[in-house]
Amino acid sequence: MDYPSKLIEEAVNQISKLPGIGKKTALRLALHLIKESEASTFSLTEALNNLRSKIRFCNQCHNISDAEVCGICSSHKRDKSLLCVVEESKDVMAIENTSQYNGIYHVLGGIISPIQGVGPTDLKIESLINRLNAADSEIKEVVLALSPTMEGDTTAFYIHKRIKGLPLKVTVIARGVPVGGDLEYADEITLGRSIAGRTLFN
Repeated sequence: MDYPSKLIEEAVNQISKLPGIGKKTALRLALHLIKESEASTFSLTEALNNLRSKIRFCNQCHNISDAEVCGICSSHKRDKSLLCVVEESKDVMAIENTSQYNGIYHVLGGIISPIQGVGPTDLKIESLINRLNAADSEIKEVVLALSPTMEGDTTAFYIHKRIKGLPLKVTVIARGVPVGGDLEYADEITLGRSIAGRTLFN
């Protein structure tokens, strides 16, 4: 593709690195930004700079947060005896949108994937074990809400093996979520029913 300006080409190359955005969409976005006022474009770049430089993760659950402890972990309205284990922060958002869950979370930061070189030590599994073993822990049930893929099942099996000796109920979300699918793409009703209809992990 020929560009009338090296500046546009550079912008398109950077924007197209975002997931789901090809060169044509990136060009359309770049041209849109040119038409916008400088103030509007600078607001966008400032928001992105702040996102990258100031974003924090909760000390307890590792979810995206503006403070050391996120709003979910610090809320007195949440059921602290119920802990939902998910892969990423986007899964927390998806589950929260169902309004079917009132417990707390633990974000692993991914799933075990030998092909991609991701092992248990690359994830927040040890901090999960530490949370469950903590003297002041109120957790009585662990819900494994991982994507129903081979990697998700491997991760769930590994975690279950690590916590098997603890006095906990370990459940898994019902398979209303399509096998091989990602939680973020499941509709809210299906995901809500999967949380409500969770079963014991075997």
